[in-house]
Order: sequence, then structure tokens, then C-alpha cells
Amino acid sequence: MLFNTFLFVFAFLPVALLGYFLLSKISLRLSIVFLFLASIGFYIYWNINFLPLLLGSITVNYLIGRWISREKEARHDHKAKWALITGLIFNLSLLGFFKYFDFFGQSLAWLVGADYTPFNITLPIGISFFTFTQIAYLVDCHVARIREYKTENYGLFVTYFPHLIAGPILHHKDMMPQFDRAESHVFSQGRLTVGTLFFVIGLFKKVILADGIARFVGPVFDLHYASLSVLEAWCGSLAYTFQLYFDFSAYSDMAYGLSYMFGIILPINFNSPYKARSIIDFWRRWHITLSTFLRDYLYIPLGGNRLGAARRHVNLMTTMLLGGLWHGASWTFVIWGALHGIYLIINHAIRHLLGDRQNIAITSLGWLFTFVAVVVSWVFFRATSIDTALGILHAMITGTFHGSFSDSLLGINRIMDIDECTMWIVACAATAFFLPNAYQMLGKGILHDYEAKLSGVIGGAVLGAALVITFVLLAISETRGISEFLYFNF
Repeated sequence: MLFNTFLFVFAFLPVALLGYFLLSKISLRLSIVFLFLASIGFYIYWNINFLPLLLGSITVNYLIGRWISREKEARHDHKAKWALITGLIFNLSLLGFFKYFDFFGQSLAWLVGADYTPFNITLPIGISFFTFTQIAYLVDCHVARIREYKTENYGLFVTYFPHLIAGPILHHKDMMPQFDRAESHVFSQGRLTVGTLFFVIGLFKKVILADGIARFVGPVFDLHYASLSVLEAWCGSLAYTFQLYFDFSAYSDMAYGLSYMFGIILPINFNSPYKARSIIDFWRRWHITLSTFLRDYLYIPLGGNRLGAARRHVNLMTTMLLGGLWHGASWTFVIWGALHGIYLIINHAIRHLLGDRQNIAITSLGWLFTFVAVVVSWVFFRATSIDTALGILHAMITGTFHGSFSDSLLGINRIMDIDECTMWIVACAATAFFLPNAYQMLGKGILHDYEAKLSGVIGGAVLGAALVITFVLLAISETRGISEFLYFNF
């Protein structure tokens, strides 16, 4: 079930909200169980065949988490460590089989010169997110950060529908206290209005901006990558740069707003990353919960920056290579991760040389180089093969200027209007670079004063207007053909 559909907005969501708040008047635990079951219903709408996998993963991880905690409480550190290793093997094996079995099989066959017939294993939707969420839970159990073990709370923690399909990656300590907080179970018109505004902002980004500019991406990456002009290559690359930006930003805003309606605050996962002035800054703004996970559970355990510059570089590259592979079973994702590893190493070297010096020239050049570096890496992220990516990059650097802005792609068929694509890029760039994001406009947490102003008649008027805009945007989406969020593929 997609967020950007009438079925979700005007059927599933009202029922979920109504059931959650009405049952809260009877029992908080009953409302948590209801929201857990609603989240399961949300998931099986996609494919009920993967329900046993999801429930099995939840059950095994919950039991292993209890096992780890019992051994830690008994001060059996060695047994607790083996319990954690068992959990990691279970989760990584599950993810490895469904996501990487064919990839590693094909790669091994290529190395030894053998034939390989892919099994074409279907990737369960959301498996990367609920697997990483549960890995973090097991590690937190091992370091004794877990203090309560209600079964229904854990089930909701993993399956909570605003985050289940495309993140953010959640941490037990951030979510569990909110599920049991009485305030989260009390309906608030102001909270509903603020959450709806977040949702509308995200829906606009998805339907108008991301889906609007998406039509200029396919002709470059899927059809004519072998014979592009400079303008065509840059238009296609920048179009994807902003399509991905607004698609992911849209999901993050919508998920945040949906959870806000229930009185549960999700961690911020997207904070205007194209305003970043360095690659380090970029990764503090883009997919924040993934970069935090990679830092806390991979980079720091590998040694972080504690073992000297050379080891830090190795740790950075290892982390980003695995981060690239997390996004997909393809060498293009590995190269994307390697590029960001190289970028980060260079960034640390430049910081070492410049020290604390800052001025408008350094800031401006830092932003420009960061944005261009990100655009180059997105070419590999989107391309279906390394040859495709190299062909597009070659055209971006050395391609000809045949045709004019008003000529269609390749001057043969009007597959892509360069003028129109350029206008879309300018509009998206202006929005991404100069406008405040949803969190800057609406806040990051439960803001009592702000919500109070959106209660009563004023709040009702704002909520009504937001619902009308939602209806119009959904109608536009239905007319064009509803599209999934890009991060559903990861």
C-alpha cells in the first residue's frame, strides 16, 4: 500500500487512527496491539507470501535479544557474545540469501569463467530496513541498553508502518518509551494538523517534483546512454539527482508526518543534504539513520579514527563499500560506495590542511565540489551497468554540443525536450538550495504552543485545506499513474 494513494489516505489511515485512539481509552497495550496488527495488514497488502518471513524474523530476533540480556544480567559475557553472533549470523544470512545470493553467485562464476543461471529470488520489500533495525536491537541488548521486553512493543517497533518499507532505521531506545507514553495515546487536533501538513509537503514533493522530473531520466539512462551530447548527459544526470532527492525527501516527510499524527516522533532522516558544504556534511544530512547505523555499528567497531590516519581511511572505505552494497546487489552500488569512501578520505585530508579556516570562497567551493561529486556518484547509483555509467560520464565530460536546447534528444525523436528539462532542473534546484525544509518550517518534535494554535476553528480550516490539497495531489498521481518510492527497491 503506497502512501500516495486514495486507499491509504482515505481508508487505511483513518481506520488506523480511529482504532488506535479509541482503544487507548480502554487499554494502552490494546492500542499498541491494534497498531501492530494494522502495520502487519499494511505490509501484507504488498505480498502476503512474505508474512511468515517477517514474523519469523521478529520472533527469532526477539528471543535472541532476551537470550543476550539474560546472559548479560547473569554476567556470562562469553555466552552473551555468542548469542549476539548467532543473531548477527541469522540476520545477515537472511539478508544475504534474498538480496545477494544471485549477485555473489554471478560474481564468482565470472571470476572462474563458469556459467551461472540466476535463481531470480524475489526481494522481500523492506527487508533491508527491518533487518538493520533488528541488528541494532541485538547490539543494544549486548551493551545493556535494553530495559523492557513487552512482546507487542517489540513487534510494533519492527513493523511500525510509517517506517517499515523505506525507513528510517529505528533504535529501540528512541521508540519504546514513546509507545508507552500516555500522551502519545491521547488524540490531539493540533498534532493531527501538523502531521497532515508534513504529509502534504511530502506528497507535493513526490507527485509534483519527483514524479514530474522523472520522465527526463529514462531516455538518458535506459535508452540513449551510448550517444549523448553534453547537454543531454547533464540534463539526465541532474534530473535523476533531483528525482532521487525529492522522492526520498517526500517519503521521509510523509513518514514523519504520519507518525506525528499518532504522537510518535520518528528520527529525522533527511535534512537538506544538497545544502551540504562537504561530503562529511552531506552524510550528516542524507539518510541520517543509515549513516548513523554504519558509523555506530561498523565504522567505530572497526576502530574508527582511533588507530591513525591510514587505518581511518581503510575503515572509511570499508564502511562506504558495505553501505553501497546495502543499497543493492550490483557492482554499480559498490562503485558508488567506493566513490563516497574516496570523497570522505579526501575531505578529511582537506580539513587537516585547512584547519579551522573558513571564508565565503572556501564555503562556496566546498558546496560546489560536494554537489558535483554527488551528481557524479548518482550516475553509478542509477545506471543499470558500469558501461552505462561510464558512457554517461564520458558524455558529461567530453560529449559534443550537437543540437540546441530546443532540439529533442539526439535530434531524431522528441523523446526529451532539453528546454523543458532545464526548467524543471532550475525549479527543483531553487527548491532544494534556497527553501527551508519541512522540519525548519514545522518543527522537529511535539510543539505544544504551535499545536495549540492549530486547534479549534483555525486548526480545522488548515486541516480542511490540507485535505483538499491532498485530494488534488492524489488525483494528479492517479491520472499520471501511481509510482512507487525509489527507496522501496533497497
